[in-house]
Amino acid sequence: MNTTQVEKHLSLLGMRCQDKVTGLKGVIVNVGFDLYGCVQAIVHPGLSADGKPQETIWFDISRLEITSKKSVMERPNFEYGHIAEGRKGPSEKPLESKY
Repeated sequence: MNTTQVEKHLSLLGMRCQDKVTGLKGVIVNVGFDLYGCVQAIVHPGLSADGKPQETIWFDISRLEITSKKSVMERPNFEYGHIAEGRKGPSEKPLESKY
């Protein structure tokens, strides 16, 4: 089976990564494709020392080094079914963070 570049980029969802420039570590929670040809990812660095979510940051994917072999959670199926058809998404976010 041939994998498209778009599928390769989407397979980054849920992967742990580190920014090559700043050293920031986190989990890729979003992959975006823009009109100007940029492929970027939102990285969530996890929780702060006091347990509050930290700010997410956009990075070009070329800056990110993937540091895990497995996603932190099961990815949605964007090819087939209700999610792919835009008819269903998660109703609730996970209660616990695995960051």
